[in-house]
Amino acid sequence: MVTYGDLAEMAGYPRAARLAGQTLRKLPKGTKLPWHRVINAQGRISLPEPRAARQRELLEREGVTLLNGRVELGRYRWRP
Repeated sequence: MVTYGDLAEMAGYPRAARLAGQTLRKLPKGTKLPWHRVINAQGRISLPEPRAARQRELLEREGVTLLNGRVELGRYRWRP
């Protein structure tokens, strides 16, 4: 699990979280990239419905639990 900001920083674009989100939105349907593992800095899903429901479903299948709509970043956040 990473945040949009984490992803931007890893790509060499610190402070470009919105750009990371815009790029993920452009992924082709059926992509194999784990887009669902990217959330906002508060640990929330930022997508509108019905895509938010799909992201929540994929995360829960992987054993990620959401508490009050949030992912516990201290537990699930990936730090390379």
